[in-house]
Amino acid sequence: MKSAVETLNPTRVRLTVEVPFEELKDSLDAAYKKINQQVTVKGFRKGKIPARVIDQRFGRGAVLEEAVNDALPKLYTEAVNEAELNPLGQPEVDITELKDGETLAFTAEVDIRPEIQIPDYSGIEVTVDAVEVTDEDVEKSVEQLRERFASTNPVERAAAEGDVVTIDLEAKVDGEVLPDGVAEGVSYTIGSGELLDGIDEAVTGLEAGGEATFTSQLKGGSAEGKDAEVTVKVTAVAARELPELDDDFAQMASEFDTLEELKADSRKRLENMKQYDQATQAQERVLDELLKLAEVPIPEKLLEDEVKTRKHNLEHHQLGQMGLDLAKYLEIQGKTEEEFDAETKEQAVKGIKTQFILDELVNKEKLNVNQEELTEHLMRRAQSSGMSPDQFAQAVVEGGQVPMLVGEVARGKALAVVVEAAKVVDTNGEVVDLEDEEDEAEVTEAAAETAEAAAEGEAEEKNEA
Repeated sequence: MKSAVETLNPTRVRLTVEVPFEELKDSLDAAYKKINQQVTVKGFRKGKIPARVIDQRFGRGAVLEEAVNDALPKLYTEAVNEAELNPLGQPEVDITELKDGETLAFTAEVDIRPEIQIPDYSGIEVTVDAVEVTDEDVEKSVEQLRERFASTNPVERAAAEGDVVTIDLEAKVDGEVLPDGVAEGVSYTIGSGELLDGIDEAVTGLEAGGEATFTSQLKGGSAEGKDAEVTVKVTAVAARELPELDDDFAQMASEFDTLEELKADSRKRLENMKQYDQATQAQERVLDELLKLAEVPIPEKLLEDEVKTRKHNLEHHQLGQMGLDLAKYLEIQGKTEEEFDAETKEQAVKGIKTQFILDELVNKEKLNVNQEELTEHLMRRAQSSGMSPDQFAQAVVEGGQVPMLVGEVARGKALAVVVEAAKVVDTNGEVVDLEDEEDEAEVTEAAAETAEAAAEGEAEEKNEA
């Protein structure tokens, strides 16, 4: 077999392959064998029909077609390996010559990973938010804990903000009660904003037995998005009572003996959370700067497929779970379809660039993934998927996705290398040493999560949120 490579552009090549006919012998034998099992000829046992009879009865062309279809994948793979290419996706194959007994020739066009020059990233500088925990932050955290230990007691008075009311609801559209528009015994905290728009105003001031009617746009159900006339009846009013903020509360709500110890622990936890957020912010911003420095050609077909995949996942998975379609989602976001398409393409480009450049860094720095790192990553992915580690591991193995997970961890390690070389300062002008804040395993896992989010287009959404 002879093969040659023609570079069409930085991300696409054309392979030209010529194969002497004798190299097709195994595929020809396999073709005759396969046809033998599929056809019957009077006078011959099944599977024992001579090749010359198959040629006469069914045509030599049918045999050649079957043989070529069998041989092409192997010949293509051999040519790719010989040229040391990194193909992306399936090739477009065109048979240019097929002379029985002489030659098979074909071309195969395929996208390839571009050659990337890793830029000097040692000069990258980024600014991140300073880690500052105020007394107000601590008080808010303790207050949230206090809310969790609130009790309710029935009262005989009009309902007010913060009270818990038990209510019955009935929704009508165009004067007709909806099939799913009746609910009884619903517990609702006034001011929580967890039910319908307008319900807070309707129930405030009502005592048990009182009712009111208001108009609200339905957020779900059979008449989602329509205006409904909603009748609400209060059947009970209960006041929420918060425990006193004292040492007794600290002992009830935590493992600490005093309120001051509880507040000190809250401050430490808030500091840890903000340090983690700071590290994530540093990784995201360093990655953005790295992508600006690197020239990364994007294969057109790969980009097209990535955009389609992202739109499909959004429409059929994420929005489906929320009971939305794309049109409703765009209306909520205040975006046109053209703006959405442009943003999706921009995120897809960033995702592809992120994978390409971090994969190149993995090779350049000769980074390996050990079992402990892979296990820790698997545990996190299992947790985010809502599966047990054993279930997730089984699904990964059965789906042949272990290399994908290894790649995610490796890219995280590559990003960690760049972040370590970068200068990170906070908004107070203080140099941030991320290694002081997290151990190496945590840094690697956090970086893997950041790289994964960028590759999947989640970083922008997270920042907007």
